[in-house]
Amino acid sequence: MNNMKQIYAIGDIHGCIDKLQRLLERIDIDWARDMLVLMGDYIDRGPRSYEVLDFLITLQKKYPNTIFLKGNHEAMFLDFLSGVHPLTFLYNGGQQTIDSYYRHNAGRNPLSIPKEHLDFLNSLVLCHETEDYIFVHAGMRPGVPPAHQKAEDLMWIREPFISTRTDFGKTIVFGHTPFPEPLIQPDKIGIDTGAVYGNQLTCVRLPDMTFFSDK
Repeated sequence: MNNMKQIYAIGDIHGCIDKLQRLLERIDIDWARDMLVLMGDYIDRGPRSYEVLDFLITLQKKYPNTIFLKGNHEAMFLDFLSGVHPLTFLYNGGQQTIDSYYRHNAGRNPLSIPKEHLDFLNSLVLCHETEDYIFVHAGMRPGVPPAHQKAEDLMWIREPFISTRTDFGKTIVFGHTPFPEPLIQPDKIGIDTGAVYGNQLTCVRLPDMTFFSDK
């Protein structure tokens, strides 16, 4: 049996709690030893954002080796709750998140957000770096050192990141941009495979680059 610490990274969930639970049943993670990285975009578009956040908060409490990245959808939700750019949030699948809170609150105030959820959303990190990898929701701006990357790029960038051949010094693992299958390049691994659009939810195990899905 392999006793080396391994890293498992899961792509964008977008309110698909059933897919997340099935996927976690299929990976062979050692919770006491291995690391789990969630790539952000836990909410919006899918039907059960409330349940996803509840589930992730439980993971956070039980397994301290779990890293939760901040996606652009969590950023939009926090802006919305602060009264900033509300239409941007709603136009990008936020109505489904509001609906999930409405159902949980039994038809009462859909913006009654539990403090635990707010604390969780405010605890999310923009990137996580290990000896060999940089985990980030969307990607990185070519030509900019990791320490000087802007939050907007880390959460929102697509191009020129995806097509660049810039050497960032480590392999970048990212979500945000959906692909039919995981994107595998010498310096990048993209693991958003469009779960909310009827495709699979993907997990990659590193360093052996084994892929798991909920299907």
